Amino acid sequence: MEWLTQIFTWWNGQTIGTRFHTWRFGERVGEDERGNVYYQSEGGKRRWVIYNGPAEATAIGPGWHGWMHHRVDLPPAQENYVARAWEKPHEVNHTGTARAYRPKGSLLNTAERPRVTGDYDAWQP
Repeated sequence: MEWLTQIFTWWNGQTIGTRFHTWRFGERVGEDERGNVYYQSEGGKRRWVIYNGPAEATAIGPGWHGWMHHRVDLPPAQENYVARAWEKPHEVNHTGTARAYRPKGSLLNTAERPRVTGDYDAWQP
């Protein structure tokens, strides 16, 4: 089943072409806590990730994001990356899922929209 997925889908892990390119030219650099595996070409000029699950760019944490975009030379697996005290834990983008943010007044939220306060009066026909 995994081979069929790799042949007919591009959003689920890796394709056949990516698997071949990774086998031929990829040097494994590390893995993050979500199971995403990071690779680079010889010399580190090209860098890529094989996602553990659907291909979603927000699944890359801040430490690996900096390495992927050539902002730092050492990947988090080779250095002791520690998040700053003021940084919140990384979360993937929840848009389109049940965990998406739905403010009061949204069509998908059952809560009633708050009343207008202050010097603003809403227009009424």
